[in-house]
Amino acid sequence: MSRAETPPDSVTFCADLVRAHDFPRYIATLLAPAAERRALLALYAFNVEIVRVRDQVSQPLPGEIRLQWWTDMLSGHAHGSVEGNPVAAELLRAIRAFELPVEPLSLLVDEHQFDLYNDPMPTMTALEGHLAATCSALFGLAARIMGEVSDAAEHLARHAGLAQGIAQVIANLPRDSAHRQLFLPQQFLTSHGCGIEEVFAGKETPNLNAVLDHLMSEARQHLATAFSLLAQLPPSARPAFLPLSQARADLNRLSRPGRNPFAPQPVSRLRTLWTLWRASRSREFTK
Repeated sequence: MSRAETPPDSVTFCADLVRAHDFPRYIATLLAPAAERRALLALYAFNVEIVRVRDQVSQPLPGEIRLQWWTDMLSGHAHGSVEGNPVAAELLRAIRAFELPVEPLSLLVDEHQFDLYNDPMPTMTALEGHLAATCSALFGLAARIMGEVSDAAEHLARHAGLAQGIAQVIANLPRDSAHRQLFLPQQFLTSHGCGIEEVFAGKETPNLNAVLDHLMSEARQHLATAFSLLAQLPPSARPAFLPLSQARADLNRLSRPGRNPFAPQPVSRLRTLWTLWRASRSREFTK
């Protein structure tokens, strides 16, 4: 086999996957110490694989089967060679090297089964539970990789994940509504007089903007709490929370007056790189 035909190794595969589908977290790994970078890439590549399942299937059952494979893999009952899957191989290595708990990884897989169906998110409490098991779990596991296992880190991870996750819900509204998926809490839609079909039709209304403002307020509260807790962690562990700086930038962008919530507004990679690099040099993450 020629050099050009040689398949990428598992580390490169994970790095390429994260760079292509989760650029902010990819940049965060580049700004983390090299000793922990490989495990962070494995964790984030695993998350990409799980999140992408809903976009790779047209019916829930094939998605359930794919997610079940990961559940079985984490429990040690995978069908077929785990080592043949570069993301699984790297994740298992990270679990061994950094003594990561398997339970939050399995719960993350289970929670993303919700993505395969068109059931509406019923309440804010349900959304917070969903984000805590997904976004917050990633922050908590990243903190463990960086050597921080403490109640303070878990508390920070929860608020960081909720802030980031709510920002993603708002940013993903154009795509989700086009697929008739609703991650906006139905509780908020009802309280602000916004109909589900209005959202699915892509209609910007004062009532929908009120729902989004309400969500934005919730996210900003979690964001403020997360940044206030960051100082409780040693500087060596703080790079695990660098993606929080992108969440802050996203919330500022999403709250601009006159923004159409149904118009996709992709962020340039150069701006993302600048946001995270600047944050990595700030007092919040170094002092």
